[in-house]
Amino acid sequence: MPNQSPALHQTSPSTPGAEGLVQITEPTSSQEQQYRASAYSIIAALLRDVPQKQTLQQIAAFEQVAIDEDEMLLAMSSLGLAAQAVNRESIKDEYHQLFIGVGRGELMPYGSWYLTGYLMEQPLSALRDNLTELGIERDPQVKEPEDHIASLCEVMSILISDSVDLRTQTQFFETHLGSWCERFFRDLETAESASFYRSVGRFGSAFISIDKQYLNMPV
Repeated sequence: MPNQSPALHQTSPSTPGAEGLVQITEPTSSQEQQYRASAYSIIAALLRDVPQKQTLQQIAAFEQVAIDEDEMLLAMSSLGLAAQAVNRESIKDEYHQLFIGVGRGELMPYGSWYLTGYLMEQPLSALRDNLTELGIERDPQVKEPEDHIASLCEVMSILISDSVDLRTQTQFFETHLGSWCERFFRDLETAESASFYRSVGRFGSAFISIDKQYLNMPV
């Protein structure tokens, strides 16, 4: 895997950083889209590879989010606290056990695996066709299949940042993410090898729940 460089890209994509998540209180429409793109981008950065120090510093600020009964805010605060309490070497070991392992890791973060029980199956072929239609290319240096959870979150961030219509966003999400990503995040929350990544799983679950509701709202 590459070190924090996008696995998929579109011409001149704009992917917001983590700061967009902690500044928004009552978002305008443009802020709302920045929030969504930022959240997908953060999830991708945490799952694509061992996160860089700068990424951990950004999400550590989530601890400042006011805590109430809102699960998204609680998940953000939990992720921020986890980022403050961990060092990158321990995350590196944890990431290896979860996603690489000897032969394979504890979890398989691929759509084909969750949908068919095998890698490189029909869901990946359909995804590749859809990416071609959207004008999104795979970085030729990246070895991971495009149905890796991080790559799919990158695509969602690109679609939102480039103001692609909501119908297209919804179709992509429901076809390639919505049918399995919640199971993946639940598995990540409860994985035996997970410590820091339990909070990542919780954050992913909370955000995906909210974004599903957003995508299903009447236009």
